[in-house]
Amino acid sequence: MNLRNHFLIAMPMLVDPYFQRSVIYICEHNDKGAMGLMINKPIEQISINNILYNLNIKPLKKEKKRDLNQIVFSGGPLAEAHGFILHSPQKRFNSTLQLSDEIMITTSKDILESLGTDNQPEKTLVALGYSGWENGQLEKEMMKNNWLTVEANSEIIFHTPIMERWKEAASLIGIDICKISNQYGNT
Repeated sequence: MNLRNHFLIAMPMLVDPYFQRSVIYICEHNDKGAMGLMINKPIEQISINNILYNLNIKPLKKEKKRDLNQIVFSGGPLAEAHGFILHSPQKRFNSTLQLSDEIMITTSKDILESLGTDNQPEKTLVALGYSGWENGQLEKEMMKNNWLTVEANSEIIFHTPIMERWKEAASLIGIDICKISNQYGNT
């Protein structure tokens, strides 16, 4: 089972403080492991504007007023100094992968230089760091009932309020995750 372009939804009993109530968008899943970005854990006090300022990047054009005060997300505990941008389709960047018809990921600096300009993708989510699993690790965590999975929905990534993403992602499966017991058993 390939989970690329799926959400991992933390089960209520997952009490790891880093991943508790998290929703992770899986960008890659293969025989080497899996990589994804949390889409519902904002980093306090960091905005896109802060990142651009720290990298000495100044938007060149301001024909369209773009909000650079959007929050930045913690994508996960690995490589927290590296940025990853999920965005609506736009193929003019150096290091971009198409993940679905509606979602791409870019890691090159040229996308940062587009932010705040007319060249910026229509929809963006900026994350620092990523979540990763070695081969078989994610599957073991799923067998322990740590995660639910469902095909990803770009509306949740780009338009659903942050505090509602966990519940909304679970609703794609048809469940109210708030009503799931915090206890479970495995045979």
